[in-house]
Amino acid sequence: MSYRKDYLSSINETNYAQQIGNYIQHDSVDLSTFSTEKLEQLWLDTLKKGMHGICFSMYEDGQKPGDIISEEQVNRRIQIIKPYTKWIRSFSCVEGNEHIPRVAHKNGLKTLVGAWLGNDKEMNDAEIEGLITLAKEGCVDIAAVGNEVMYRGDLTEDELLDYINQVKEALPGIPVGYVDAYYEFSHRPRITEACDVILSNCYPYWEGCDIDHSLAHMQAMFGQADHAGNGKKVIITETGWPSEGGSLRGAFSSKENAMKYFINAQLWSANDNIEMFYFSSFDESWKVGAEGDVGAYWGLWNKDEKLKFIDDVNDK
Repeated sequence: MSYRKDYLSSINETNYAQQIGNYIQHDSVDLSTFSTEKLEQLWLDTLKKGMHGICFSMYEDGQKPGDIISEEQVNRRIQIIKPYTKWIRSFSCVEGNEHIPRVAHKNGLKTLVGAWLGNDKEMNDAEIEGLITLAKEGCVDIAAVGNEVMYRGDLTEDELLDYINQVKEALPGIPVGYVDAYYEFSHRPRITEACDVILSNCYPYWEGCDIDHSLAHMQAMFGQADHAGNGKKVIITETGWPSEGGSLRGAFSSKENAMKYFINAQLWSANDNIEMFYFSSFDESWKVGAEGDVGAYWGLWNKDEKLKFIDDVNDK
């Protein structure tokens, strides 16, 4: 997900406030007076307590989508992150992505497995077939049919609904949903109705939110998705903060802000039993193109698979 201003003017502010008012709790920790050393230690302690879920970053430096990734590479990265998470989220079912849910399940992790959909029907069919195959192997705990397809405008609603219904029919008993920006579920009730579970991306950074208000803003995003879901489970499928690379209005990427956001997001997730997948596991250089410099710096680990922020922790 990246910044897009056109939807902001389409939100009815009065209705939005009514929808999300009950969800804003402001139960963040005030980290403004923490020294860098104290902040680093709290970040590490928070990580060691574990997360509900994390988005899996598959590509090493120099790799990009379209490259075929080996099972060995997937396994190496899963070994790094598995002590810190219960779930792993994948984004595709081809080109080596199919190794992710298989290796994750072998290592006792649960999986939210995505079929990546775009405007190439042949590739879409391969993705859907791959998702169904993995699910029938017992490697899929939640199936995600598409990621931000409506946000990008790659398919029509009817086309996306056909794919969702195809997977639901093939996989009775497995929750099936669709991933998109939180507000899309308010704007597209037919898609929301078709989903067993609402899979919502929530990024205060991409809306230019100051770090001091970021948790409350994410709670508001979750609240809008929850209101749209009308009783269905809502899972935050992506949220995070870049550690370097620039700024967007009041949102600044920095080591300190990335740590603060992670700490407070995980605290809220744990205290309120919110199922959340943090974005992301490893920095990926290829993401610079679409998202600018910040795209390469969303990981908890750097591109060399070393834990970020704390110089000596990698030697422990």
